[in-house]
Amino acid sequence: AGRLRPMRFIALVLIAALSLAACGSDPIAADAPGEQVYAARCASCHGGDLGGGVGPALGAGSPSAGEARSYFENVITQGRGTMPSFDGRLTAEQIDAVIDFILERQSGR
Repeated sequence: AGRLRPMRFIALVLIAALSLAACGSDPIAADAPGEQVYAARCASCHGGDLGGGVGPALGAGSPSAGEARSYFENVITQGRGTMPSFDGRLTAEQIDAVIDFILERQSGR
């Protein structure tokens, strides 16, 4: 049982490292459209079609559909569960653009 704790810690560290690596690190233009920001920073976990993967689905019919804009702002800037915070990694404009993109896709536009 004593050996299980270090293994659990190592597994958690590996999961966190993989989560951060999967989020992409290539530069994105400050004025990039939301679809581009999503593709570069979100799609690897949430799916290119917002259908989910490592992270939850974000598209129409998903549990997050219908959430207020502030919900997405909070999750993106603060992180949640294994999702890292993007505060300082995305500009306020990029965060607004990606939220606009997600909300448009959720509404079917």
